[in-house]
Amino acid sequence: MLKIYNTLTNQIETFKPIKPKRVNMYVCGPTVYSDIHIGNARPVIFFDIVKRYLTHLGYQVYYVSNITDVDDKIIDRAQALGMTEQALTKLYTDRFLDMQQTVGSFLPDFMPKATDYVTSMIEYIDELINKGYAYETKEGIYFRVLKVKDYGILSNQDIHQLNEGVRVDLDPDKENPRDFSLWKKTSDGLRFSSPWGDGRPGWHTECAVMNHDIFESEIDIHGGGSDLRFPHHENEIAQAQAHDHHHLAKYWMHVGRLDVDQVKMSKSLGNITLVKDMVKKYHPLAFRLFMIAHHYRQSINYSIEVMDEYAGIYDKIIRNLKKAFLSLSLEGFATAQPDQEIMDRFRAMMNDDFNTQNVITLIYDLIKQLNKTSGNEDKLVLYTTIEVILNILGIMPKFELQDEIIMTYKDWQSAREQKNFRLADELRVKLTEQGWL
Repeated sequence: MLKIYNTLTNQIETFKPIKPKRVNMYVCGPTVYSDIHIGNARPVIFFDIVKRYLTHLGYQVYYVSNITDVDDKIIDRAQALGMTEQALTKLYTDRFLDMQQTVGSFLPDFMPKATDYVTSMIEYIDELINKGYAYETKEGIYFRVLKVKDYGILSNQDIHQLNEGVRVDLDPDKENPRDFSLWKKTSDGLRFSSPWGDGRPGWHTECAVMNHDIFESEIDIHGGGSDLRFPHHENEIAQAQAHDHHHLAKYWMHVGRLDVDQVKMSKSLGNITLVKDMVKKYHPLAFRLFMIAHHYRQSINYSIEVMDEYAGIYDKIIRNLKKAFLSLSLEGFATAQPDQEIMDRFRAMMNDDFNTQNVITLIYDLIKQLNKTSGNEDKLVLYTTIEVILNILGIMPKFELQDEIIMTYKDWQSAREQKNFRLADELRVKLTEQGWL
């Protein structure tokens, strides 16, 4: 049975969805004011694998990931570039969708935009005010965190300790320093009409309301990066507790941080690597391999040296698979069932809180075994097994066997048999350069 680490309870739990064989999953998406960096790509890759694997287990998965297209950062960037907020968010939404697919991930089933739910957000906030969980000041609407009994449950922090050292907010009328914004009154940038004046919703409210409108009840899995655990996800839970009397999701999953040369990735430090720049040098699926070769809850250290290493590993894996694919295709072997014993080992690893780190080790062993297997029937079963696993992980490329490649391979074999070593060497070099040997 699948077991996952639930951040809400801080323990490994057997996964039991709210409805049998049905999984509703929501993952916080990007704020679209710039291109995503490689750290942003980690949750994109991991939760894609979660959906793929749950589907493999027979679950019907509805995967939602939002687009935050109204935010102060968006307004500031649009003004700096001389663009409208709408033009800016469309540009970077399109780029995000492109990069999401570039790193081997399917698009989620639904990608709601925050601006499409503003009316629902206003109604939601009004209901929180009527229930006594929110209040109005000159600056906007704030949520009363002290009114939620288990505030801090996700981040495992005490509310009174959270108040210590809190950054002084610009609004002196807040009842408590930790109270967070539900609605910001403003006359600048993209804004919407509300009972409290023109303004725009708070980030935490956007995700809470989209969850409420789309799913209408508690969901199975809510995910995101570990940096969202507090305050974003904590504040989502607080609103769901106040509005709907549940913790928004039964299971909360958080992906570890990605550092660069042992230092946190930060724009202020200038050590940001954008996905669009990384894929110019490395195969996108080599980067994906690097990501999933580490357990999702662990921090990863990215460096050029490490990425070079995984680029080499991925190239070796693909070359061995292409070689087997070519030989099997030429011999007329096309389909087979995967090895069930190996698949059971794979599922045991994945059922252990998505232990992709061990799965990658298994793949290395299977590739070595593939090279040693001589019989075509056994080779086909092993190749098919590897293919199934790599497809679930999203790192199986598509091979296209063109007539030219077939002729070159046959000519190479013929030259070897005739001991025409000069021609054989030339053809071997050609096949090697194309990755078939």
